[in-house]
Amino acid sequence: MKKVRYGIVGLGNMGSQHFRFIKDGEIEGAVIGAVCDINPERLKWARENYDGDLPCFENYSDMLKSGKIDAVIIAVPHYLHPVIGMEAIGLGIATLSEKPIGVYTKIITEWNEKAKASGVPFGIMYNQRTNPVYRKMREIVQSGQLGELKRAVWIITNWYRPQAYYDSGTWRATWAGEGGGVLINQCPHNLDLWQWICGMPSSVRAFMSFGKYHDIEVEDDVTIYAKYDNGATGLFITTTGEAPGTNRFEVSGTLGKIVYDGKLRHWKLGCDERVFNKENKTPFAAPPSEYIEYDLGPSPEHRGILRNFTNRVLYGEELIAPGIEGINGLSISNAAHLSEWTGNSEVQLPNDGEAFFEELKKRIKTSRAKPEYSTAPVDISGTYNS
Repeated sequence: MKKVRYGIVGLGNMGSQHFRFIKDGEIEGAVIGAVCDINPERLKWARENYDGDLPCFENYSDMLKSGKIDAVIIAVPHYLHPVIGMEAIGLGIATLSEKPIGVYTKIITEWNEKAKASGVPFGIMYNQRTNPVYRKMREIVQSGQLGELKRAVWIITNWYRPQAYYDSGTWRATWAGEGGGVLINQCPHNLDLWQWICGMPSSVRAFMSFGKYHDIEVEDDVTIYAKYDNGATGLFITTTGEAPGTNRFEVSGTLGKIVYDGKLRHWKLGCDERVFNKENKTPFAAPPSEYIEYDLGPSPEHRGILRNFTNRVLYGEELIAPGIEGINGLSISNAAHLSEWTGNSEVQLPNDGEAFFEELKKRIKTSRAKPEYSTAPVDISGTYNS
């Protein structure tokens, strides 16, 4: 194979962006093989913006079986990601999914098992994993430079959205249309980075509000408290109703701390704090520290993931964002919802996702999304309240 022929399912905001990257030659080794969208106007746009004949499909199954593509980019509503992905994997087509990997872990577990058994390349568009800041944070934590993890706190409240945003589509911010609010729409990257850098928590307890700042049925204000196996704790705070917002990620360990709030800073202790605490005899003393500030340059973002995935298909390059890891951040999100729905209880990780799925189905059935905008695994005919 000299070039990877990509098929794109969904030519909305993200799908059309990926289309441009590949069409304009920004992804070496990649070409557009075909596109698919249920909206004829989007297919017309694709034809008008492509030099030469472009195979266009209104049904994704037809495109997957056409023999015109080697890989597929899935950029459609959340519930459809695993549905299309599992069919593609079953046909031996390399599969790259937009975030989130899906809405509930129960079906993602099935997708992961099929992907592992097939050996077909499977990735997720976690473009923030290409950001040199987050890569450096992961390197510092995972290499042990920070010592043993004590605490991880991410205040990510600069996701402000006005009511007009939610009013722009009847599928938005509904259980049947999107499957959730700020956690499933705005924060999948942050939840992924949190666990990618610090590791998966062993349990979470969450407090969230549904429609606190907007006329919506899903969460727009969330606080997650996490525990780790070693006794460390974590806090994740997010909302779409706070302006101006904050983006501050702080990770503390026995050998210092790192903070990212627009610039990445590192306080490196001269000795382990636990050892200092045990041996020091001077009241009010503290371990000596060295201050480091990093200037790491730009991030390749989506192009970086597309190049990496293309190289995986062509040359076997290791994936930056394996699709099977998409379940991790989603597991935290699902557990947080389940915690709130069960009286702010502590929810253990990992779990089979069954309890969350049962609770989600209840909310899908009463969702105000119009049936034609629902791809949820529950029939909502007759439930829409206009």
